[in-house]
Amino acid sequence: MKLWDKGFTINDKIEKFTIGKDRELDVYLAKHDALASKAQANMLAKTGLITNEENDALQQALDEILLLIADNNFNVDEGFEDVHSKIEAYLIEKTGDAGKKIHVARSRNDQVLVAIQLFEKEYLKQVTQKIINLIEIFLQKAEEFKNHLLPGYTHFQAAMPSSFGMWFSAYAESLLNDLYFFEAAYKISDQNPLGSGAGFGTSFPIDRLQTTQELGFSEVLVSSVGAQILRGKTEKSVATALAMIAGTLSKMSYDLVLYNSQDLGFVKLPNEMTTGSSIMPHKKNPDVFELTRAHCNRIQAVPTDIIITINNLPSGYHRDYQILKEILFEPMMQFDNIIDILTFAIPQLQIKNDYMNQDKYDPIYTVENINEAIKNGTPFRDAYREVGLSVENGTYIPHKEFQTSHIGSVHNLRLDLIFNKIEKFKLENSVAK
Repeated sequence: MKLWDKGFTINDKIEKFTIGKDRELDVYLAKHDALASKAQANMLAKTGLITNEENDALQQALDEILLLIADNNFNVDEGFEDVHSKIEAYLIEKTGDAGKKIHVARSRNDQVLVAIQLFEKEYLKQVTQKIINLIEIFLQKAEEFKNHLLPGYTHFQAAMPSSFGMWFSAYAESLLNDLYFFEAAYKISDQNPLGSGAGFGTSFPIDRLQTTQELGFSEVLVSSVGAQILRGKTEKSVATALAMIAGTLSKMSYDLVLYNSQDLGFVKLPNEMTTGSSIMPHKKNPDVFELTRAHCNRIQAVPTDIIITINNLPSGYHRDYQILKEILFEPMMQFDNIIDILTFAIPQLQIKNDYMNQDKYDPIYTVENINEAIKNGTPFRDAYREVGLSVENGTYIPHKEFQTSHIGSVHNLRLDLIFNKIEKFKLENSVAK
């Protein structure tokens, strides 16, 4: 079945090419198309375009579809272009002429767009909760290891004393900053395009505010032309939000791969979280973080892929937009898997404490030597030069008393302030409510 059927047959090769992966990818949209169709039917009944009896039949059939979807028993079979045509065929089979009327004042353009908007809204809310959980895990680890020294590196060289409290809290706060992009993507998706038709509205007296309220959108997307311009913009905004988090998680994963190496040895992964070598029996590889890094790097390319696909298109609908599902949906699912595996893996990281006594880390205390000299009245520039010369001529003695101090206090690590930021985010941002 085709929603645009006019009595002629399309060439099989053309049909296969134009359908693409829709039958597979539309599984993500099935529930949301059914929910939008329920709102569409209710609105048509209210405005007198269908009878109450027809609406009752449509609502019952759509509820049956939602149950089938929930049980993973609703598939887009051969012969259907997409999930939208499959749902309409089911409604016609169950309700007769009422099913043929569900498309009054609706185009497949706004039908697809509203399903995508609802899908993205639900996805962003669910994944935001998972990311907040991951942030809180980082903060718990930060509290646990806030006084645990860690060499801070710049230019791949040991630079200054840091702590695992600072390291964990840095990624917690960075992820929280990234979540503001999720809020932006959510706001863009939280607008109702249903009723905009093919981009030019309808002459029927439809009630777009009713469907907006029923579907849980914050506001209606007023301009019908603007609704079609939103196609691609919502996908790009979601992809950008994912890319921001992915950039942070890729950096974190790279850190952990380095920290797990024999050369650094700051962390240790439990045996059950590592893989081995087929020839070197001693190997315990941090594949979970290497794959996270690779997946996250690919996700960071998705916004560019979307831009390249839709760049310079004029207003109105174009079939190019169909490709956006292929570009975005699978990375969305992969991103969800990444958050799940990190939520599982991070609590199991074992932090080691036997590396700071190595001579190679003595120079990281030079700043503390300078600070001690300043406290004793030496000007900074003189102290800097004196300590630098002592390193060069071999007379430098590190100020190792710093090792036994409470580094969390020295660095003014206020984890409570980050927790406050999280609570503020939950209260003020729709995507977290």
